[in-house]
Amino acid sequence: MKNLLIILFSISFVAVAAQKKIKTPKNAIQDLERFKEQPKFDEDFMLDYPGISDEVYRPELTSLINLSADDFIEIASKTSPTVKDYQEKIKEGLQRFSTIYPDLKTADIERIASYYEELMTIVNLNSSNGYISKFRRGIGFERN
Repeated sequence: MKNLLIILFSISFVAVAAQKKIKTPKNAIQDLERFKEQPKFDEDFMLDYPGISDEVYRPELTSLINLSADDFIEIASKTSPTVKDYQEKIKEGLQRFSTIYPDLKTADIERIASYYEELMTIVNLNSSNGYISKFRRGIGFERN
């Protein structure tokens, strides 16, 4: 019985936390717009990223990342955005990569994940609810 109560409490705590309103920084929308303007998938020594593995994917991947930034702008513009709002957009955004995911190299998958982490930092979001981790590991995506 005690274990059941602990499980129920944990589930309700997670549900409440996801509905928690998030205080979006004042400059978040401007920072998200700047994020969209930055070139994507270039070599990055700080992240030990060699650059896009195949140039043919750069336009599509860049577009998908910038679309997620637009999703975050939409949420940041709300009066009362919630953690769950952002987490659902992360989930939706990562799913957009599903058709191309099998063709991506591990380094590119890691770079996509790091872009999502950048978006999260801009809006002060502390958790993706595991979606980024699942994306990195290919859970829900088929690899060749």
